Amino acid sequence: MDDSFSATAVTQALSTRWLGQACQVLPEVDSTNELLKEWVRQGGAAEPPAGFVLLTDYQRQGRGRLARRWDAPPGSSLLLSMLFRPHWPAEQMNWLTMLVSLAAAEAIAQQTGLEVGIKWPNDVMVRQAGAWHKVSGILQEGDFAADGRLQWVIVGIGINVNIPDDKLPEGITPPTSLLAATGQRVPRLPLLAAFLERVEQLYDEVGNGRSPQPAWQKKLINLGQPVQVSYPQTSRSLQGIAEGTNGAGHLLVRDAAGQLHTITAADVTLRQH
Repeated sequence: MDDSFSATAVTQALSTRWLGQACQVLPEVDSTNELLKEWVRQGGAAEPPAGFVLLTDYQRQGRGRLARRWDAPPGSSLLLSMLFRPHWPAEQMNWLTMLVSLAAAEAIAQQTGLEVGIKWPNDVMVRQAGAWHKVSGILQEGDFAADGRLQWVIVGIGINVNIPDDKLPEGITPPTSLLAATGQRVPRLPLLAAFLERVEQLYDEVGNGRSPQPAWQKKLINLGQPVQVSYPQTSRSLQGIAEGTNGAGHLLVRDAAGQLHTITAADVTLRQH
């Protein structure tokens, strides 16, 4: 693997206290989320600890939101899943998606100088040739304890790093990679380290009572814009202006009649004025 992607190289590159200090790097898997979920459910002495990170160079069956595929050529991207044991109230579950997408946006901007935003709820976007393109997606899965609090949460992320233009996956939102956006290869290991360090900082801030929602909302490119909201597997849709988000990260869209809709899960695309 390029960038010396081994568990030892990763841990040596990190200045984190707990996130990624236990990790495993595999050449290829079906899905990092599925494999890590399997390990967690098996339990026992081999159960991964909180902060465990599973990385791969290639996913045969990578997944995004709404059961969509997420494809990336071998050795081209950052493909990983992180295990958290937050014991937060159920209504804070989306906070992990918020802080992970925020950390990715900040790390990408820091490492590349690109203008980076977030398309609700969790697509990390870079501005390329005057338009927003998707460079990263996130998939979160978890389970609850008997008291209704989060028992464990796995957050998977794929960041298109060094994918050439002609190898980019297809998507409803135009895709790109950091190579395509900057015109030069971006070292993966420094980007990974910057990302994991920022995730840990934001996660620890939640432990101190600080919600990631205000900072995450400031990065949203949808707000104040006319949007089309489409619900998968149905013919339902609505149009309106994205006005903001609530504390749980749900999108607030006001339609032409003045009614405010709370969007919990849907496809949201920007409309032309």
